[in-house]
Amino acid sequence: MTGIFNAHDFQRKARQRLPRMIYDFIEGGAGDESGLDANLAAFRAWQFLPHRLRDVSRRDLTAQLWDRSYSLPIYIAPTGFNGALRPGADAMLARAAARASIPFALSTASSESIEEIARAGDGDKWFQLYVLHREISAAMCCRARDAGYSTLMLTVDVPLNGYRERDMRNGFGLPPRYTPRSIWDGITHPGWSLDYLRHGVPKLKNFETTGTQNAEVQAALMKRRMDASFDWDALAGLRDLWPGKLMVKGILRKDDARRCADLGVDAVILSNHGGRQLDDTVSPVAVLPEIAAELKIPVLIDSGIRRGADVVKSLCLGAGLAGIGRPALYAVAAEGEAGIDRLIAILRDEMDRALAMLGVAALSELEASLMRCV
Repeated sequence: MTGIFNAHDFQRKARQRLPRMIYDFIEGGAGDESGLDANLAAFRAWQFLPHRLRDVSRRDLTAQLWDRSYSLPIYIAPTGFNGALRPGADAMLARAAARASIPFALSTASSESIEEIARAGDGDKWFQLYVLHREISAAMCCRARDAGYSTLMLTVDVPLNGYRERDMRNGFGLPPRYTPRSIWDGITHPGWSLDYLRHGVPKLKNFETTGTQNAEVQAALMKRRMDASFDWDALAGLRDLWPGKLMVKGILRKDDARRCADLGVDAVILSNHGGRQLDDTVSPVAVLPEIAAELKIPVLIDSGIRRGADVVKSLCLGAGLAGIGRPALYAVAAEGEAGIDRLIAILRDEMDRALAMLGVAALSELEASLMRCV
């Protein structure tokens, strides 16, 4: 895997391999896409203030969440329609996460089913829930429970789909729209096209057993036509339904985070959906310190993480784990399962180096005093 030294290298290789329609789907944001750059800039605004003359000859990257230990303070964030990047991508991500002893979160919009991914490896698996239809969502929760998923991750920042102009211009959706431009795009990306021809159009397999509403629900999911009536009372009902750990993803306000905790939610995830929902939404890392200081339950974060140093910054500011989204997609699109292994190894090395240079021997020693916002 020559020439791959960071997530940006995977991004460049993914852009070369994927047709523009598919690359734009994973890379695009909402509106003017200013949120994409803002998420990255928010991490750059925080700079390190290292200790010196400390014994860092041994470093420990072990992370703790509730009663579980993980080898690294990261998890593979939920991402949908991954079969469009590479056949079997969801299982590749799950297996790589299991080998690394970190959690993997499966999206409602996955190309492989809850049960297929449960069989893909023995790692800790979380199920991310989009609520399109209350009864179907309840059934999916039961399926995830029966398949051994430890944690339910409810995503709450998608009452409607973000205004994603790249997808609109490209006609991205199910079924795919074939135009002379898209056909030529496929011809000029032969490696991806051969996979597509061998395996067919990727499906949203979690909806293959939902009965006569199958096609309608899949179309609704692709267009993010969610149940916009899902509210705090519905969250309380979900808490009663789900027996395991429950996370709420998409929180950005301190009062919403407090209310989640009051309802018995086990953790919140600060996220602006990677800039894909509402443009100019505050970056999660910007509000992380105030929310983490307020809550007694764990606070996780995603959106804008590209380097191991970004993960370390997040932990200094109060996060328990950091979600890896787009970088994981770049890696699996560019190099398949081996790419995910390589990405995790790179992030591990970057985090380890950051700890050593900060004068910190373990994640438990990370604190806000090691950071300064400029």
